[in-house]
Amino acid sequence: MNATALAQSEFDNRLPPPVSESPLELARAEWLYNAAEQLVRFGCDVKFQRRLRRPQGVTVAQLALAADELVNARQENCDIGTPALGWLLIANNCGRADKVSTAELLGHSDHPFGKLGELAEALLKPLVGDALIAQAEDEEL
Repeated sequence: MNATALAQSEFDNRLPPPVSESPLELARAEWLYNAAEQLVRFGCDVKFQRRLRRPQGVTVAQLALAADELVNARQENCDIGTPALGWLLIANNCGRADKVSTAELLGHSDHPFGKLGELAEALLKPLVGDALIAQAEDEEL
């Protein structure tokens, strides 16, 4: 093997640099995951308050409105090719969950909590910094 081929082989076989997440980045990701889970899976509002400041948070009603806006936009753009809304209403009327129709209405997502998880995280991201400060303030007490 000549020197150029050897150098190219070494370059091609290099591993990417190790990912180093700071404790702050880990705390942010953990809070965001837990808060999204609280909204999506448990249907509970996310609330916190920093000292001497107004309460902050995201309500399930805000998540519902974001989901409604997403589905309306998808319907307007003809992104939904089945009568998913009708099937969802029928299933709900019969007391059943229809995850297929829900996924059709909301669209594909790789998020652990689906498209609703993505929406929840989008609503929650601006609050992460203050939420972590509020946690630290609570721990001081």
